[in-house]
Amino acid sequence: MRKRMDVLIIGFMLFANFFGAGNLIFPPFLGATSGSNWLTSFVGFIVADIGIILLSIYAIAKAGSYQNIASRAGKRFGISIELIMMLCLGPILVIPRTSATTFELSIAPIFGDFNKVIFSIIFFTLVFLLTMRPSKTVNIIGKYLTPVLLVTLFVLIVKGIISPLGDIKTDINSESLFAHGLTQGYQTMDALGMGGVVAFIIASFKSRGYSDKKEVASLTIKASLIAGIGLIIVYGGLAFLGATMSNSYNGLMSQTELLSSITRGLLGNLGTILLGIIVACACFTTAASLTSITAKYFSDLTKNKIKYEYLVMGICIYSTIMSNLGVDRIIAIAVPILTVLYPVAIILVLLSSMPKIFTTDSMFKGAAYTTLVISTLTVIDSFGISIGFIHKLPFNNLGFNWIIPALIGAFIAKLISNITSKVIYND
Repeated sequence: MRKRMDVLIIGFMLFANFFGAGNLIFPPFLGATSGSNWLTSFVGFIVADIGIILLSIYAIAKAGSYQNIASRAGKRFGISIELIMMLCLGPILVIPRTSATTFELSIAPIFGDFNKVIFSIIFFTLVFLLTMRPSKTVNIIGKYLTPVLLVTLFVLIVKGIISPLGDIKTDINSESLFAHGLTQGYQTMDALGMGGVVAFIIASFKSRGYSDKKEVASLTIKASLIAGIGLIIVYGGLAFLGATMSNSYNGLMSQTELLSSITRGLLGNLGTILLGIIVACACFTTAASLTSITAKYFSDLTKNKIKYEYLVMGICIYSTIMSNLGVDRIIAIAVPILTVLYPVAIILVLLSSMPKIFTTDSMFKGAAYTTLVISTLTVIDSFGISIGFIHKLPFNNLGFNWIIPALIGAFIAKLISNITSKVIYND
């Protein structure tokens, strides 16, 4: 019974880590633009978002750490990729946005002209107090905050199912909807920094007295499945709510406005308050879990030379400042970097999940460096510097133009390695 409860609590904490405000806003938009075929685009979204998350957690849990996977492409290469992703995932990109998003969608609509700076100080002071002890962070988020978030979401979704806002549009072409969902799911980049996430989960189970590596890996996978199932149910419910607005949605409404319209339409003025609670819970739990995860990662990276507590303090102070001074500018810099590195992180996970096919380190190096080149050229092309052949690569329209070149690079690297080895052996 205790083991099941531990898995449930950590699974809920993991759910909270992934379910930020962006994840709340997008599914209704997906439903509104898909109409009666919302399930088609939704499945594509789940495959590319939650599918990659679960595969990453499975592979890393089995390997013991992300570095055991990434270092096969070169130790410095692997550390550099994970370090940059953890910086962007935590203090540079995501954590400061949680306060800004909470203020815009929860505080301002309800309390009007509340001071934004004061709010950010209060927000990150609470994050700091919650995350000072990692084990308590997991318990509070998993036992209390996530259940509150799930209950409020459940109220909204059930109300939308019982009393739909309108008839679902039926004349939307379904041919490209799966591809659209697949593309959008991939672009969430929810599997970023998965090495730090899994390390935190493993440490959480160990702090609860689980010491056997195989058992910890198994419990980690089970907790991730709970988080994945929760995300699928919530995303599905929100996508359905969006589909009930498909007849009235004109494409001019922003995703945030669409969500606000749904909550007001279902619950009136109470909907504004409920939405505020949902957004606040989603953003706060994400901020707390990511602060704890990134602080734990950098503390481990420095072999505890920089204390976890100091890192938490630094992240909270930095995030308070940046949430008021210019998150958008940081995003403009960070997103292209992540767009370059994210495919590399994914291909390494994919290769590690098929050990009987990708057997040598040379294959990991070939795939990783080929992917890095393709993703870099893709980002350069997106800045208006035309690189024609990028658009002719397979799966380019889905955002996966790197996958075939990566596989080719892996087998070419293996071939070169075999030839080189034979030459050296014969000499």
